[in-house]
Amino acid sequence: MGITEEKENEIRSLMRDKTEARRKRQLQEQDVSGNLFRDSQAQELSGTGLSYKILNGDVELTWATKTETDTKGFIVKRRAAKTNDYSVIASYNDFGPLASKGKEGGVYRYLDTTAEPGGWVYRISEADSFGNEADVCQCLVEVETEAEQKGAIIAGVGFGVFAIAAFVAGVAMDPMNGY
Repeated sequence: MGITEEKENEIRSLMRDKTEARRKRQLQEQDVSGNLFRDSQAQELSGTGLSYKILNGDVELTWATKTETDTKGFIVKRRAAKTNDYSVIASYNDFGPLASKGKEGGVYRYLDTTAEPGGWVYRISEADSFGNEADVCQCLVEVETEAEQKGAIIAGVGFGVFAIAAFVAGVAMDPMNGY
């Protein structure tokens, strides 16, 4: 029972594709740990568990835990969008409010005053008393320049004026309005 050369090439191509997919998955596993590794939706930058606000160009991150077992504290990491290299920007070792709040958990906040305009991916990792780190949550944040912020405000005001004018024109043109 012989295999044609065409079928053999097709099988080789399929095996190469599977090997490449496995290699990519292994690279991804090296970059992600903890809940982000187990929860594929969290990997999609949904922001589940990590929220943010932009305050005068600074980024305020907020997340919460319900329980913490053997947790020493949290580590805040950041990378530029479309890159893979995270940098630690804060740790429970050097910023007291990131230390564990105990078995009951709690709400944590961190204000990043160093973010430049652009897209940033923030990741929160939990460090335990055994020296292990596990990624907990992440989100994508777009920090705008001052000019972009002013443009958005002007556009919002313009839209509001247009909406009010359309409403007034609609009321004025209503045939039921005169009787």
